[in-house]
Amino acid sequence: MTLDCLGRPCPVPVIELAKAIVTVEVGAVLTVLSDDPAARIDIPAWCRMRDQEYLGEEPRPAGSAYLVRRSS
Repeated sequence: MTLDCLGRPCPVPVIELAKAIVTVEVGAVLTVLSDDPAARIDIPAWCRMRDQEYLGEEPRPAGSAYLVRRSS
C-alpha cells in the first residue's frame, strides 16, 4: 500500500501513517511518500514508539519513500 503525502506538511504524514497502518495486514509494508523534511525524523521515531518496523528511506525525484512494515 502506498500513502501519498507529497505536499503535506508536518505532522500530516505521521498522522496519515497512524491511520493507514491498521488497514494493512501484519507483515505487510506501507510506503509513505513525503517531501516534508521532518518526515525523515518523524516516521522512524513513530515506528520506534509504536513498535513498527522502519525499513528505511528511498530517495525519489519528488521527496522520499519511507517504508514501514506492520509488526503488530
